[in-house]
Amino acid sequence: MKHLLVVLFLCSTLVAAAPEYNRNVHVNASRMVLHGNSSAHYQNVDVVIDGKKCQLESIEATNTLLMPGDYKARINKDHRTSGDYDVWRVYELQLPDKKVRHFVMVAITE
Repeated sequence: MKHLLVVLFLCSTLVAAAPEYNRNVHVNASRMVLHGNSSAHYQNVDVVIDGKKCQLESIEATNTLLMPGDYKARINKDHRTSGDYDVWRVYELQLPDKKVRHFVMVAITE
């Protein structure tokens, strides 16, 4: 009986430690953007997150396009430098195969 309780406790701890992808992200458009003198193109995507139109950019996946559609995400980093009007945010998108990709928010529109 004690072993069963230990196993249940460990399982619940692992579940609690898993990141929660609680934001819905809809990718409307995806493009490759050339940076500097490099030959690598980075992903730049137009998305809707929590009803707000944003533009995200990833430097992890080069020379590919992220397919439009729905993804789950979480905020990975959120820095507010000057009150509530300046923001620097990194989103972690969970792909269908459970891999993740990090995107920096580079634009916000209403």
